[in-house]
Amino acid sequence: GGATWSHIQIANTPEAIFTTKVDTAKADLVIGCDAIVAANKYTLAVMQPGRTFVALNTHGTPTAAFVHNPDWQFPGGNCESAVTAAVGEALVGRFDAEQVAMQLLGDSIYTNPLLLGYAWQKGRVPLSLAALMRAMELNGVQVDNNKAAFEWGRRCAHDLAAVQALFQAAQVIAFVKKPTLVEVVSQRIEYLTGYQNAAYAAEYQAFVEKVQAAESRLGTGTRLTEAVAKYLFKLMAYKDEYEVARLHTDKAFTDRIASMFEGDYKIVHHMAPPLLAPRNDKGELVKQSFGPWMRKALGLLSRLKGLRGSALDMFGKTEERRVERALIVQYRECMEELIAGLTPERLALAVEIAQIPEHIRGYGHVKERHLQAARAQWDRLMVQWRSPAERQAA
Repeated sequence: GGATWSHIQIANTPEAIFTTKVDTAKADLVIGCDAIVAANKYTLAVMQPGRTFVALNTHGTPTAAFVHNPDWQFPGGNCESAVTAAVGEALVGRFDAEQVAMQLLGDSIYTNPLLLGYAWQKGRVPLSLAALMRAMELNGVQVDNNKAAFEWGRRCAHDLAAVQALFQAAQVIAFVKKPTLVEVVSQRIEYLTGYQNAAYAAEYQAFVEKVQAAESRLGTGTRLTEAVAKYLFKLMAYKDEYEVARLHTDKAFTDRIASMFEGDYKIVHHMAPPLLAPRNDKGELVKQSFGPWMRKALGLLSRLKGLRGSALDMFGKTEERRVERALIVQYRECMEELIAGLTPERLALAVEIAQIPEHIRGYGHVKERHLQAARAQWDRLMVQWRSPAERQAA
């Protein structure tokens, strides 16, 4: 993974090429398949205003930064601005090439030849059409599809709007009505019933109704209730071994897999069960591959979900599961404290506290890292809630 650069030099004779890389400010064409890489300082260094033409794919692709920061946003606008500043507006051809490749060719892998066709049609590739087609034939990989992608790129250069209309016309904009609080709670009650049982779901419902009763007395809406309905559910539906087994053996899931593949295929599970998986040098669990036999084990395990949290729950004794169960109790106790001192003036702070679980993401050591940060924020906001100044303002 990571950024990749290919320096392509074209000349009439080999003797005319003196270096293996394009020199600073000497690029005639940059095909930017990734906007972030195109806006990288190394890429910008080979560009020259008035000389370099940039065929830029504007599709936003998540980077490794998303792993460390789940709130990361693709900096598409900044990337386009940097490229435009480097060569000038007239020398940037920008469009979502990956979307075109996906919609018309069914695979984002054809983004590259599509952009090549775009640049060629713009007169920026000093090779004949016959030479390029022959090169694709000699490469021998998906020849027809690569040629088709090249031709679609040419059409995009000629009339981008007409190409986009081919698939945008078939797209129906659906205005989805935001579900009501009652609908949201009902859906989560149904899920928790399948997750554990009706009694477990009833606990969730009763607590949400308790928060709603307290908030309704303020006459300020249902913001706090909505937050609690969302995040108490998130904590109560933590992904343990029983839930993973239930989801992996769910008929809807297996039917969906069957619809995606034909012939003789097998499902391989990549998991890191706390009681079985080895750990790396950092003490983090390492995923292992489990063959088709694991499905039978998962089917059996899913039927043992009634043991969750009981003395017979062998998985429940791990530190991770203890923490997850304790979080549910801590969250409920915290919400009890909030609704006991709830006023219109303190509502915004209460909602912010209720949304803390939003930042608890991932599994294993990833979740542990996010939990530490969330706890720090939780403690800080609770100090603010309990401060004399906050109570006096209320």
